[in-house]
Amino acid sequence: MKKVSYQGVPGAYSQSAAKKFFGEGIDTFGTALFEDALNSAEEERTPSDVNYSILPVENSIEGTVGQSIDEILKTNLHSIGEVYLKVEHCLIGRGRLGNVTKVYSHPQALGQCSDFIIDHNLRTVPTYDTAGSVEIIKDLEDNCAAIASSLASSLYNVPIIKEGIANNSNNFTRFLVFSRENTTETGNDKTSIIFSVKHEPGALHQILKEFNDNDINLTKIESRPNKNTNWEYNFFVDFLGHYSNSKIKSVLDKISENTLFLKIIGSYPIADLD
Repeated sequence: MKKVSYQGVPGAYSQSAAKKFFGEGIDTFGTALFEDALNSAEEERTPSDVNYSILPVENSIEGTVGQSIDEILKTNLHSIGEVYLKVEHCLIGRGRLGNVTKVYSHPQALGQCSDFIIDHNLRTVPTYDTAGSVEIIKDLEDNCAAIASSLASSLYNVPIIKEGIANNSNNFTRFLVFSRENTTETGNDKTSIIFSVKHEPGALHQILKEFNDNDINLTKIESRPNKNTNWEYNFFVDFLGHYSNSKIKSVLDKISENTLFLKIIGSYPIADLD
């Protein structure tokens, strides 16, 4: 049986994403940190150990999950798949809506429900995980509630006060799946890379021009602060194609000449947004 690690506790959106990608017949393993989730899949000890790890990388409303990208930079695992999960936030607690004054959840979820929070004058308490916030508030006063999924409500036996509280109902989170193994080209692939450019005029332009000149479609480019050097940035890029393709290999070799480092996160089949 496949065993998949994720950050969070049972009922987390990451757990649901893992089951959407692999199917219900898997064993899931929750960890406290994104780093722990990746490490558990990276350390191969026995056949019963974790085979895969899944991390959220971006949300359609709140953007990139920076903590995930920072940890992906450090791992030796390869991304072998992506999956989109529709996020449907609920306000969960034992009190009535009018009595709730404090709401607990992950900062991304709090941001995605900011209109509801402001409209009801709620004080926010950031936590490490959406489902974990339900576990936290289940024994607190009735003025405390959590923002999480209906699955978390069911698992922790805490009622839903109100459904559909996100700012935008068209709310999806994209997850990447990681493994010790690589993928083979399918003809419908996407590749993710991270790189840092040299401090030379036009270095980033030369990299982007290389993609353009070879008709490679960039689907995402975003800068992230370098944690080791102030005012330096890493670039997280997705593009269409598989890194084992001869044209892609050639482009990656050429752009590496204008980078301080270049990490291929992985290539994987493009997921449907459903």
